[in-house]
Amino acid sequence: MSHQHEKMMGQASGQKTLSGYITGLALSIILTLLAFGIVEKRLLSDANLYIALTVLAVAQLFVQSICFLRLNCSTEGRWNLFPFIFTVLIIAIIVGGSLWIMYNLNINMS
Repeated sequence: MSHQHEKMMGQASGQKTLSGYITGLALSIILTLLAFGIVEKRLLSDANLYIALTVLAVAQLFVQSICFLRLNCSTEGRWNLFPFIFTVLIIAIIVGGSLWIMYNLNINMS
């Protein structure tokens, strides 16, 4: 196989490359600066600010998951994807359950 073909196959399989890390770093910095800028300049109302920060946080999660953890549809990426999804599910259960308990405590203590 030629070197170019091996390079293309490596990128298609989710192999870690310097360009992937640089892209992830640049996108992470841009999303972080956007979040800080929106908060510092108070460009949005409180409700819209919470929504914008949530959207930027989710975008940051996807960028870091794809660029740094290499979660993708390749065979190797799927082996990393399932534990990641399980971890997200467990965290969602813990956070959701905690919020549910605190809400019920707040209602019952009033």
